[in-house]
Amino acid sequence: MHTVEEFKAQCPYCGESVLLLIDTSGGSRHYIEDCTVCCRPIQVLVSVDMEGQWTVQLKHENDV
Repeated sequence: MHTVEEFKAQCPYCGESVLLLIDTSGGSRHYIEDCTVCCRPIQVLVSVDMEGQWTVQLKHENDV
């Protein structure tokens, strides 16, 4: 069963608000998604801790 959660954040490039749909059924992951405002590639890092709390981080494409 797939559970999708909305996550609102700011683009690390243009600072505009972006809405991401995060599939919370698959555990931690890392992927690239383009900003819907400035079209630049954003690194999306999704992680879940031992208590089941989700964390979503947005970074520049080339950040380590």
